[in-house]
Amino acid sequence: MSIIANPADPVAWVWKIAEQSFSHAKGSHDWDHTLRVIRLSEHIGPIENADMTVLLIAACLHDIGRYHQDRSNGQICHAEKGAEMGKDIIQDLPLSSEQKINIVHAIKTHRFRGSNVPETIEAKVLFDADKLDAIGAVGIARAYLFAGELGARLHNTDNNIQNTKPYSKEDTGYREYIKKLCKIKDRVLTVEGYRMAEKRHDFMVHFFDRFIEEYNGRI
Repeated sequence: MSIIANPADPVAWVWKIAEQSFSHAKGSHDWDHTLRVIRLSEHIGPIENADMTVLLIAACLHDIGRYHQDRSNGQICHAEKGAEMGKDIIQDLPLSSEQKINIVHAIKTHRFRGSNVPETIEAKVLFDADKLDAIGAVGIARAYLFAGELGARLHNTDNNIQNTKPYSKEDTGYREYIKKLCKIKDRVLTVEGYRMAEKRHDFMVHFFDRFIEEYNGRI
């Protein structure tokens, strides 16, 4: 996509603004992640008859609040913070009020651990696109990248995972798999998203089964 700083082309304009906001982002939730979510949205959106202007703007902005969540060690919800920030960014764009409301809604409801439920097709596609990037080969890599950012161990055998703490050295890649990643497939909301999630899920399950076997010296 050609990036033109012109509000008359709202997707390109927001794309440029969003990209600039990730200059200090950590690798697990950087602009590269957003680009992958955009590509997944471009694939799933037309199949699900989504408003692509709404969807792509929301995809560009979905993680702009992530810095605030990381800085607060999870006390601030990045989806809710991002929705507030996104509302300000899009307020003067040549979009209908319904489109603007939908964009903010999609950003606010994209988080797996959030309490806000995606209700529009655009919000559902964004939710799925973001979740697909959290599973499969890329999802595994991101889980360990995030663990590394926290200074977490490779694997924690000392505690019951259900009693471990996020944003600590106990927040390992395997912990993320047990607490979140293994549950994502069954939370996907669109038909195409689920088709893709099944393949990524199967790969991921095989990887972590093998990881535990190797870690314990069994194979």
